[in-house]
Amino acid sequence: MKNFLVKTIANAGALAVAVWVLDKITLTGDSAGKEIGTLIVVALLFGLVNFLVKPIVKVLTFPLFVLTLGLITLVVNALMLLLTSWLAGVLDLSFHVEGFWTAVVGGLIISVVSWALHVVLPDED
Repeated sequence: MKNFLVKTIANAGALAVAVWVLDKITLTGDSAGKEIGTLIVVALLFGLVNFLVKPIVKVLTFPLFVLTLGLITLVVNALMLLLTSWLAGVLDLSFHVEGFWTAVVGGLIISVVSWALHVVLPDED
């Protein structure tokens, strides 16, 4: 449970940095509290997408991982971010990623920040 909480906080922080850095990734709300709540829900949704969908996509695209020496990971991360944006729209959350290239850069930012937060935040191990 503690590991799940740490991962969710790391995802929320990484998403917040991507929203702050990129103009085409938007998170809106009436108040700061509502934006934080939306950010937490989107982080949970992003974690769920990465847990359920990403392994399937990685298995199906394994030959591309080998062929591109892992660079296809940028595309897979972008697709997971776009899927999260789409699901957020379906769930009427105010989170949106505009365009594939924005998702590529956003996925890169989220990966780096999430990694850094995982290093800093406590873990079960």
